[in-house]
Amino acid sequence: MAVEELQSIIKRCQILEEQDFKEEDFGLFQLAGQRCIDEGHIDQLFEITQNEKNKVIIKNMGWNLVGPVVRCLLWNDKEDDKRKYYFLMLDLLVKSCNPKELLLGLLELIEEPSGKQISQIILLLLQPLQTVIQKLQNNKAYSVGLALSTLWSQLSALPVPYSKEQIQADDYGLCQCCKALIEFTKPFVEEVVDDKENSMEKEKLKDELLKFCFKSLKCPLLAAQFPEPSEQADSDPLRHFASEIIGFLSAIGYPFPKVIFDHGRKKKTWDYLEFEEEEDRQLSDSVASLAYLVFVQGISIDQLPMVLSPSYLLQFNMGHTEVLLQRTEESVLSKGLDLLENGLLRLEDNSLLHQYLEIKSFLTVPQGLVKVMTLCPIETLRKKSLALLQLYINKLDSQGKYTLFRCLLNTSNHSGVEAFIIQNIKNQIDMSLKRTPNKWFTGPQLSSLLDLALFLPEGAETDLLQNSDRIMASLNLLRYLVIKDNEHDNQTGLWTELEKIENNFLKPLHTGLNMSKAHYEAEIKNSQEVQKSKDLCSVTVGGEEIPNMPPEMQLKVLHSALFTFDLIESVLARVEELIEIKTKSTSEENMR
Repeated sequence: MAVEELQSIIKRCQILEEQDFKEEDFGLFQLAGQRCIDEGHIDQLFEITQNEKNKVIIKNMGWNLVGPVVRCLLWNDKEDDKRKYYFLMLDLLVKSCNPKELLLGLLELIEEPSGKQISQIILLLLQPLQTVIQKLQNNKAYSVGLALSTLWSQLSALPVPYSKEQIQADDYGLCQCCKALIEFTKPFVEEVVDDKENSMEKEKLKDELLKFCFKSLKCPLLAAQFPEPSEQADSDPLRHFASEIIGFLSAIGYPFPKVIFDHGRKKKTWDYLEFEEEEDRQLSDSVASLAYLVFVQGISIDQLPMVLSPSYLLQFNMGHTEVLLQRTEESVLSKGLDLLENGLLRLEDNSLLHQYLEIKSFLTVPQGLVKVMTLCPIETLRKKSLALLQLYINKLDSQGKYTLFRCLLNTSNHSGVEAFIIQNIKNQIDMSLKRTPNKWFTGPQLSSLLDLALFLPEGAETDLLQNSDRIMASLNLLRYLVIKDNEHDNQTGLWTELEKIENNFLKPLHTGLNMSKAHYEAEIKNSQEVQKSKDLCSVTVGGEEIPNMPPEMQLKVLHSALFTFDLIESVLARVEELIEIKTKSTSEENMR
């Protein structure tokens, strides 16, 4: 019945001129064709569409059948003898129908599915889509851009496989799609390369390909986890995809050195206004991803001029590192850390000039490392950030170290980080005293740094428990200075500043310890009384109430705090004893 109905519609349309087809004819043709498919008459439908007499009708109306045919291929489990007709039908429609209408129809079909069906339909339709675009006579660049944008939009919805096992399984088909997408794009890249006339259409096509490459660098490549360059690099599909994308950039006139080194400069980077407007907002992640792929993964690194100095390379990669460290995803953060490590390891210790700290990223990157160290839930990344901060400090010259220490003491707001910086200050002073004196870690310059290190942020009201790491580091620094620097020599300026240190640090610390110990001893007494009643209790620590917990646990927490205060008090007493011994000894010498 459906076949006869379709033949009747076709017979009526055969006598009409192409321009006389009505909207009603299109609707009837689509409904009848759909019924043929639904009733399983795909073989007969194929014969009808193959008939040369129906060529004009199929050219104008056949695109309406693409959707039903594709859906059957995807969602119906047809027998083999029927399934081949669906493929033949799709191939025929792609070759016969109006390419403009087909393009829109295919893109609508690609946009429909979700989940695992996304890769299925993309893999099915990429070749037909390529054929249709190549048939277009006008606006090919626009059509290529529309197709690549639609494909990328769907692929970006797929989860990026992370582990080696996930990449091999490729459950959502992303890796297969990336491989197929490269083959889809190659002919259009070749068109740009082969067109020697620099026509406007070539420039537009180049721009569409450039957009696609940058989008691909951001997704999936920014989230992708790559093996070490020496480990199974050739078999990794995402690494292969990255290599091809970088190759495309070079082929269309944007080799990676130009992209990486021009990005962020004030001069015009791209040939078209749209790229200039988009650069800061959209391209930073993509260019950072490109920098990682080149410098860490080594993809196409042979294009890099060999004359570039390590500090020059670090300068350009610091901006990209900053972008990566602003993200929170594990894979992106790890890329930022790897890129920074790659740049720092090229440098000799103490060789990075302090003038580089005038560049914004050279201060924001260590601050980014501090955020990872203190806020990231992943232990391996926290530890690596700490190691890289130390490596960064080691590479700076003395004035650079001094500037960075001041910056981090003023901005980190974290006791553990401040303790780490104070320990580094102590190490620099030690090297300066043992070797050639360094003006940044002796004398007047050091005094202003000690003002920041030997200081209680809120005086006697400072939360000593929360700041215990910093306080212990400060006391250890002070103890070291008292032992190593004699009052006569006063190389560090300690003895000149001693009165200020006593007023700003030692005396408030004494008062704070007395207040804190009294508070915690009272809380212990209260907790012990509550324990006798077998009730849950709450305790206030540092102005905040500890959540209800068994009294035994509360007592353990409180005693631990008291132990910390006792430890601080014992070091404080030792420091004051050393100061007294040194000053008394100096007084006796002066009296002789």
